Amino acid sequence: MERITLAHGDGGELAHKLITDVFVSMFHNDHYAKFDSATLTLGAHELAMTTDSFVVKPLFFSGGNIGKLAVAGTINDLAVVGAVPKVLTCGFIIEEGFPIRDLKTIVQSMAEEAKEANVVIVAGDTKVVERGSADGLYINTTGIGVISRPLDRKICEGDSVIVSGSVGDHGVAILVARGELGLVSKVESDCASLYSLIEKAMEASEHIRLMRDPTRGGLVTALVEICEDFGVTIELEEERIPIKKEVEGACELLGFDPLYLANEGKVVMIVPKEDEQAVLDALRSQPEGKDATVIGTVRATNKGQLLLRTPLGTTRRLYRLTGLMLPRIC
Repeated sequence: MERITLAHGDGGELAHKLITDVFVSMFHNDHYAKFDSATLTLGAHELAMTTDSFVVKPLFFSGGNIGKLAVAGTINDLAVVGAVPKVLTCGFIIEEGFPIRDLKTIVQSMAEEAKEANVVIVAGDTKVVERGSADGLYINTTGIGVISRPLDRKICEGDSVIVSGSVGDHGVAILVARGELGLVSKVESDCASLYSLIEKAMEASEHIRLMRDPTRGGLVTALVEICEDFGVTIELEEERIPIKKEVEGACELLGFDPLYLANEGKVVMIVPKEDEQAVLDALRSQPEGKDATVIGTVRATNKGQLLLRTPLGTTRRLYRLTGLMLPRIC
């Protein structure tokens, strides 16, 4: 009998298969599954809605904690479909014996992150489970936003692929915080709400095709999903992808690929070539986007493949991660 493994939760091929074969097929929501949030028309209003559960281990890490991560992650899922985040709900599964002082710190982080993004937390729930059942604390969030301007979604040959900054920061920050591998690094998680950053980009271009929040499975997984879901071929330039030296060094030491590590404060965009510079300027005007760069091009609107051009001029196809890399990171 086939059973769930930790690899089903790391954003790779097994996670994709689980979501596709079990949830998408039985809920009949193929269209909604292509995006980080569902877009819904209710009367005269076009809304976006998303839900997420956070099980990060450890709960506290350099640059944030599970509370900040939960609020920022939900806001980002709304923002990347062109929505203005408005309200959140939150559910807490708390393990018996969890320090109330730590819980207050986490909830305070949630309140601060929501306030900064002008989002209101309007409802919630708590459940307490037996000691040893929940690794301290799990958080579930649901977010609702109002669509300010629908994305173009008509990806064309020649469109540019932009990432708002360096990749793999969150994944390495979690590895360091776990302290299991003797890894020492100054890398902080990039955990941040990106609505203000995305709003600037949307003001600079009325034709942003698509955006994605490259969390579990990292940059490659997010782009593979776009290629397959929309039938396009994207070619990335390996030398252009921003990776911090500390992240690259940690990955070389541990045998990880930073292109598959989670990010919690980055956005990847597909924009028309003619809007490329305007979007870059808008992103770079904000602290979260100061390292934004063009990393690739849409080469064709068929086949559904993600390609990587290496510094040697060779090209290889990229796939979702197969096997276990980093579970429990968000």
